[in-house]
Amino acid sequence: MGVIHVTKENFIREVTEAEGKVLLDFFAPWCGPCQMLGPIVEQLAEENPQYKICKINIDEEEDLAIRFKIRAVPTLVVMENGEIKERVSGGRSKAELLDLLK
Repeated sequence: MGVIHVTKENFIREVTEAEGKVLLDFFAPWCGPCQMLGPIVEQLAEENPQYKICKINIDEEEDLAIRFKIRAVPTLVVMENGEIKERVSGGRSKAELLDLLK
């Protein structure tokens, strides 16, 4: 399936109305740890089509960053049925990301 880039325009369709768990990767292009995590998130999305993996650029989507109270990047949020189930900040391995989704 690949990573879905979420904006305020497609947030309801891609996240709130999604079935199952959704991983949101809040990132910024200037963030070193975000750049290191990016390929891991991309690989996770390609290898696990059963999960919806989304990226949100906090510089372009300030409203979503404020809504989720993002104070540091990268921040990973797992949503299910429109509700936050898990939230972590900082870099993670692919195995750790998979554990978040289980």
